[in-house]
Amino acid sequence: MYTHSFIVDTSGLWTVVQQGMRQGSSTARRYHWHSSALKSFVEEPHTGICGVNQGKILNLVASGSAPARGSVLEMTTEHPDRMITEARQLVMPAHHDVRSENVDLKRLGAMLWLAHEKKPADFEELLLLEGMGPRTLQSLALVSEVIYGTPARFTDPARFSFAQGGKDGHPFPVPIKVYDETISVLSKAVQKAKIGQSDKLQAIQKLSELAFSAEKNFIPNDNFDQLIQNEREESWKYGGKTVFGDAKPPKGDAQLALF
Repeated sequence: MYTHSFIVDTSGLWTVVQQGMRQGSSTARRYHWHSSALKSFVEEPHTGICGVNQGKILNLVASGSAPARGSVLEMTTEHPDRMITEARQLVMPAHHDVRSENVDLKRLGAMLWLAHEKKPADFEELLLLEGMGPRTLQSLALVSEVIYGTPARFTDPARFSFAQGGKDGHPFPVPIKVYDETISVLSKAVQKAKIGQSDKLQAIQKLSELAFSAEKNFIPNDNFDQLIQNEREESWKYGGKTVFGDAKPPKGDAQLALF
């Protein structure tokens, strides 16, 4: 729900107070506009933004959003047929949880098998990643595919949620420890590549290539729901978090087969 107040004085100066209310929590964010400080309506127009800090928000009028605004304008010049074709590819299922029908199980299963059942020592190309836990290898394999994968590999984008989970717990809580370790490994690999030592980056790229090769003869089990349940029950070990709080250890001991 939004409300606006517009005030003009006798000299022609004006002020706008714009308020957005979140009805569920009865909290609001207010945007203040004042003509004396206004240089542009589309870049940093606000004199002040008042509200409880809830982290980063989408702000298309921020100075750093200039490239995004440019992209939006470029879209308006595209032929309608092309835009409609692209938009149709963005239609998402009418449910938020990740289900087996949203994922290519052969692709996902082969990647999980590579990360959890094999060891870097089994593949000469991955020796530089030896010592890394299987859960981080799982994350890196999916991140590697996002970086190096071909367009044909992105027909089931829900699969990539198995890299770092979701902040709302779907398909499982974000494993903070794995998240941080993945970022650290990538950062170090990039820094070394800048000084001519690209071996580790090549090893990360090989992860996705090996998973792709493993798919050819891989037959997935019908255990997708068990896989998600296992991730949720193991989440607390990796510092699992959602917007609702920290992941907790399961009450009972349940060992589930992944593959």
